[in-house]
Amino acid sequence: MMRTKRNDRPPGHGPQAATHAATQDASAIAPEIRPGQSIELLKELHILTREGRLNQDSRRKLKQVYHLFQFIEKLLLELPAEAGGITLADHGAGKSYLGFIIYDLFFRTRKAGHIYGIETRPELVQKSRELAARLGFDRMSFLNLSVAESAQSGELPACVDVVTALHACDTATDDAIAFGLQKHAKFMVLVPCCQAEVARVLSGHKALSLSRTPLAELWRHPLHTRELGSQITNVLRCLYLEAWGYQVTVTELVGWEHSMKNELIIARHTGQSRRAAAQRLRALLQEFGLTGLLDTRFTLPPDNGPDHETRA
Repeated sequence: MMRTKRNDRPPGHGPQAATHAATQDASAIAPEIRPGQSIELLKELHILTREGRLNQDSRRKLKQVYHLFQFIEKLLLELPAEAGGITLADHGAGKSYLGFIIYDLFFRTRKAGHIYGIETRPELVQKSRELAARLGFDRMSFLNLSVAESAQSGELPACVDVVTALHACDTATDDAIAFGLQKHAKFMVLVPCCQAEVARVLSGHKALSLSRTPLAELWRHPLHTRELGSQITNVLRCLYLEAWGYQVTVTELVGWEHSMKNELIIARHTGQSRRAAAQRLRALLQEFGLTGLLDTRFTLPPDNGPDHETRA
């Protein structure tokens, strides 16, 4: 039987070999690594060193991605096993840590399903494509598009089951929500980042209706304006999702010591839109001088009564 030469690529060369070699016992390396996790993948993502070590920075990154995966895995398990499999779109994918780990731990052992990574930096898209090819992750596609462009792209299906956006900056999270609504997503999992749009409006208009009240102190200092804008933005997003028929849960992703961008919004489509949420959204926009966003970010569904069905 021919032995592998020392200068040959070690186990992991070729799609199937990579998958088998990559699923060695992870507990021998670090207890944090989930059973069945591809060791080869973690090395390719530079979470593990080539020697198979896990440093403190990588441990923190892995903890964050795993924690988010635990939330997403529960949602994926709720979806019916249809012929075409589950579809997931990951917006602002970056190096696609999240997409690759979801594929490796959930999609790889299933015969159907597809993950789409959406990223604007072409060099990261190309590297992700090459890595997916090396590992034999055939049901992953990486598209060099903005989140907004992806909603009109023919490279994505008309319906997508799950939409994720991990630290998509500023209005990219809003674009991901708009994408999810257009694609009739059953679940959206969002970790917003750098919400500046509302803060800019607050700075420009100073919320005129509140400018003569003590509440104006909330945005007198630029730092407070930024933080208040971030908080208001996420509150508006939650109300918007509820108005469109989603049940919304807001929680922490990981401890604050790991990341300051730590708010996790999970939206589950129920088909029952809430008129009260739409009314509160309008009232908040009015109160803070943000009504212009009703024509851009927060276009509400037709008002058909207290509660009405929205398309799944």
